[in-house]
This record gives sequence, structure tokens and C-alpha cells, in this order.
Amino acid sequence: MEIATIILASHGTPGARAAEDAAIALAYEFGATLRHLLVVPDFWKGMMGDDWLNNAVTQIRFGHYVENQLAGEAAEEIDRLARAAGEKAIALSHVTKLGKPADCLMAECAQADFDIAIIGSPRPKGAAGYRSRLALEPLVRGLNTRLMVIPHPER
Repeated sequence: MEIATIILASHGTPGARAAEDAAIALAYEFGATLRHLLVVPDFWKGMMGDDWLNNAVTQIRFGHYVENQLAGEAAEEIDRLARAAGEKAIALSHVTKLGKPADCLMAECAQADFDIAIIGSPRPKGAAGYRSRLALEPLVRGLNTRLMVIPHPER
């Protein structure tokens, strides 16, 4: 099996970081390039706080604040992964999308010829954090690339 290009869907949670470790190890082993896909789930798109903000100007300011926070967090994740890939001299590119994680991964894989896609598995019950739920069934049915799902580190 030859692997020249890997796409990694990661957003920095413990499960995603396990997938990052696996992707970096595989890229290093095969001398592959790595594409980092960071998806901001689309539920943030409508986060305007209009149930408690009382005028349009305040809603717009709050919307900009949320966007800036998300952009800052995304930049931190991208930089962290870039440093980890750089330590192994792995060529890394990245893309950030807003949408449903499975749809965004399928769209990226449809646009480029990746040898494998790597994702983390869902969080186990009781693990802290928001469950954004990567829809595995549509992903498995619709993905045109081999898929590797890395077990969550708490399993």
C-alpha cells in the first residue's frame, strides 16, 4: 500500500488529537503530505443571541465577537498541528470550513485525490465536551477515499 496524500479532519479534541498523532506517524512513515481539515460546525452560524440581545447593533457586535473567537481558536489549532508536523518535516496544508463535518470531509475528498482520510472516533459516554457528532454512516457511504477511524484515547 502506497500513501502519498493524507487528509486529516481534526478540531483539537482528545479524540481528534489521537487522529492527529496517527496521521503524523503515517505521513512520516510513508513520506506523505498531510492536509488538515478543520470544520467549524454550522450550528455556530446562527449564534446571534437574539433571545437575550435587544437590538440589531448589539446582535451584530455579538456575532462578530463569536466569529473572532472561533477564528482565534481555529488559528491556534492550525498552528499547533503545523508545529507537530514541522518537527517531523511533514509537508502540511490546511483548510477551514463552516458546515457539517461529514459533508465538508466528503467535499474535500471529492476535490482532491487523497489516499486516505483519518478521523477520530466519537467520544465515549461520560467524556466531557460538546458532541458535534460526525455523521459516520453518510460519511462511510459517500466518501470516495479510504477511511481510518482512530479510537478515542479514553477507550
